[in-house]
Amino acid sequence: MAAPPAPATEGSPQPEPQVREPGPGSARRGREIPAAQVSLVLFGGKVSGAAADPVAGFFINRSQRTGSGRLMPWVLGCTPFIALAYFFLWFLPPFTSLRGLWYTTFYCLFQGLATFFQVPYTALTMLLTPCPRERDSATAYRMTVEMAGTLMGATVHGLIVSGAHKHHRCEATVTPGPVTISPNAARLYYIAAAVVAVTYPVCSSLLCLGVKERPDPSTPASGPGLSFLAGLGLTTRHPPYLKLVISFLFISAAVQVEQSYLVLFCTHASQLHDHVQGLVLTVLVSAVLSTPLWEWVLQRFGKKTSAFGISAMVPFAILLAAVPTAPVAYVVAFVSGVSIAVSLLLPWSMLPDVVDDFQLQHHHGPGLETIFYSSYVFFTKLSGACALGISTLSLEFSGYKAGACKQAEEVVVTLKVLIGAVPTCMILAGLCILMVGSTPKMPRQDASSRLSLRRRTSYSLA
Repeated sequence: MAAPPAPATEGSPQPEPQVREPGPGSARRGREIPAAQVSLVLFGGKVSGAAADPVAGFFINRSQRTGSGRLMPWVLGCTPFIALAYFFLWFLPPFTSLRGLWYTTFYCLFQGLATFFQVPYTALTMLLTPCPRERDSATAYRMTVEMAGTLMGATVHGLIVSGAHKHHRCEATVTPGPVTISPNAARLYYIAAAVVAVTYPVCSSLLCLGVKERPDPSTPASGPGLSFLAGLGLTTRHPPYLKLVISFLFISAAVQVEQSYLVLFCTHASQLHDHVQGLVLTVLVSAVLSTPLWEWVLQRFGKKTSAFGISAMVPFAILLAAVPTAPVAYVVAFVSGVSIAVSLLLPWSMLPDVVDDFQLQHHHGPGLETIFYSSYVFFTKLSGACALGISTLSLEFSGYKAGACKQAEEVVVTLKVLIGAVPTCMILAGLCILMVGSTPKMPRQDASSRLSLRRRTSYSLA
């Protein structure tokens, strides 16, 4: 197994680390990392990222305003360390016995650092404007650009490492012992990792130059009126927030399982190995193109109605498991991208409405945005960690063998269940929870204006 690829930021449709065929990223290795260790890497990384969310919310909530603002220093300070952690995710250590520990360490480190970047970054969307419609538009813009960046990164990474796979051929039997790979192959992976890592400081610099934090003269620049722990206790008992979190626990876990095992399904449960790159790109392109459309649907028909777009993935996922042919796979990939787009856009669009609903009911001071955002990401990451960890262990128990071209029938059946039945049940459960009861509506402009007067800082595009 090559080094696990870095996860996309929350809101980007990119496959998570997965068990893969022996490839160039495994140069100088003595053996592949077994599926059980892969499960440990996945679970450990997700749990560390989830655990970092409340910690990030706590420190950001208590941080004082600086010359560049209160949130921006966290974004800029984490950037160089995230870039280094990402690079070492693709670095092949010279030892073989502790490679599982190596990848677990840097995956956990990357997830934790990414959390301290992500919480203030996403909270900026909430505070760009007091107008709910403008916040929704800003959220859609952010999600579109994030997914477009993911598409560009995946394309650039794939083009760089494509030369490492030109002469790779799958053998009918797995030969025990060390696998010898050209040093040039490992070098290509290092170059690709370095190119992607450089984009972190570049993009953070553009963010700092394009978005300025400005103090609101209507409120003092003192600390928040409510402590983090007290605010966390109140927010987690807010019924609309609980419903939003629980519903998208199931939906986000379903999307992550669907994405993570697409490559293995195409490789071992169908004859679609040559179409893997095309299918992944189809998912990304359809997600990018459909996000602006979903923003229009949210504004025109409402957020609760738009949630039904997520269910479009269900029949097509079952169809792919039943009829795994190339034409069906591309149709499923396109529809999945459309559904993933709304499943990622909808919670981030509904979360500001929940925050405003909470503020109007409890009348607490500013500073609760980071608590809502950090705790939401915490719960979704924790659900994804459990879903992916259990799914990967199920492959191990079914007899998956890393590097084998042909897997046992039990493995094929398990992959079909992970692609079809598991996401279907999770999506339907999440939608049922989301549809029960009322959903907070976008507050009127006058209510939003009153809320803005209580905010300690305001954000505007430079």
